[in-house]
Amino acid sequence: MIQPRPDPEPSLGDLFAELSRETSTLVRQEVALAKTELSTKASKVGKDVAFIGAGAAVAYAGFLAILAAVIIILAGVLPWWLAALIVGLVVGGVGYFLVDKGLNALKQEDVAPHETLKTVQDTAQWAKEQTQ
Repeated sequence: MIQPRPDPEPSLGDLFAELSRETSTLVRQEVALAKTELSTKASKVGKDVAFIGAGAAVAYAGFLAILAAVIIILAGVLPWWLAALIVGLVVGGVGYFLVDKGLNALKQEDVAPHETLKTVQDTAQWAKEQTQ
């Protein structure tokens, strides 16, 4: 009885063509991962920038209240200046707290796409192994 002949092994050209297809698929996946990771980090940075903006607005309101206190002091109305000064200091303190919180959060944020870098290294290692 004649045994069926096993499928011939793929040629070197076929292997390189398959490697090329798989590599291009991996590169497209890497780019998609990088886009997703960067948009996630950009969203977090946007929130931190909003804290800075809110803090700056509150600090500006505090500055205006302090200016009002100075005007009242110069006008010679004693009970009003103390109230305006206290309000200005409190509002300015809250503004400082918000700006400081946003700046500290931005300093700690790492925007490098670590997952993408790792998968690129893995892909390079895989491609190297495939060509050996």
